[in-house]
Amino acid sequence: MDLSEHLDPWPADNVSAAIVGPAEATYGDEARVYELASVTKLLSAYAILLAVEEGAFSLDDALGPATSTIRHLLSHASGVGFDTREPQKAVGERRIYSSAGYEILAEYLEESTGIGFADYAREGIFAPLGMGTAEIYGSAGHGGRASLSDMRAFATELVSPQLLSEETLREAMSNQFGELRGVVPGYGMQKPCPWGLGFEIKGAKAPHWTGDTMPAETVGHFGMAGTYLWVVPAWLDHPRAGTAMVALTDHKFGEWAKPLWQETNTALFDAL
Repeated sequence: MDLSEHLDPWPADNVSAAIVGPAEATYGDEARVYELASVTKLLSAYAILLAVEEGAFSLDDALGPATSTIRHLLSHASGVGFDTREPQKAVGERRIYSSAGYEILAEYLEESTGIGFADYAREGIFAPLGMGTAEIYGSAGHGGRASLSDMRAFATELVSPQLLSEETLREAMSNQFGELRGVVPGYGMQKPCPWGLGFEIKGAKAPHWTGDTMPAETVGHFGMAGTYLWVVPAWLDHPRAGTAMVALTDHKFGEWAKPLWQETNTALFDAL
C-alpha cells in the first residue's frame, strides 16, 4: 500500500507512519525521533501491566484518592484532574482525562519495585522489543519520545503480544467502569466515553480521530505532538483484525488534524 497520497497533504515538515498486520506499509523517515506527547500513556500503561503480571502489585490495589485503585487511574476514572492530583469528581463518577494519574502510577511502580519508571520501561519493554530510541524522559503521561521504527515494533506487540499475556491485553483493551461520560481532549464531551487500561476505545464517539468505518472496538491514543497509534484487536471477528497504524509528526495537534486524521484513517482502513 502506498501511503503517500494520503499523508503528503499533511501540514507537517516531517511525517513518519507505518501500518502493521496483514497489510504492511511505511512512509517517511523510520529513524527520526519524535515527541510522543500523550501516546506516551500507552507505553506507560504497558509498563504498569507488565509489573502487574510480574506480581509487583494488582490492578485493584488502592492508589490515588480514597476508594480509587490502579485500575481507576489507568482508565481515567479516579477523579483526579488533568494536571492536578486533587480530586475533581468522586471516584468512578466521570472519565477525567489525567496525566497526573499516570504520574501517580509511575511513582507507585518505583516504590513497589525499587526501579525507576523510565528504567523499568526500558528494561521491560523497549529492550526486549528492540526499541533503541524509545524513552520516557519526563511525565509518564506525556513525556516520551521514539522513532517510527520503535513505535512500529510496539504496534506489532499490540497485535501479537509477546511481553504480556493475551488475557491481560484483552482486559486492557476492554471498557472499564461502564458507561462513564467524559471529555476527549480536542473532541469535547463524549456520552459515553469508553476507555480501557491506558487504551482509548472508539465506541460510538463522534467526531473522532479514528476512521468512520473502523469497528467500535478499535483502541489506541493520540498525542498533542501530532501523533497517534490505533489497533484493531487481533481477536475480533473482523476482516481487518490484527491491524495497527502509527503516525508521528512534528506538527502539534490542532484543527488541521480533526478532518485529516478521520479522513485519512477512513480511506486507509477501507483500502486495506
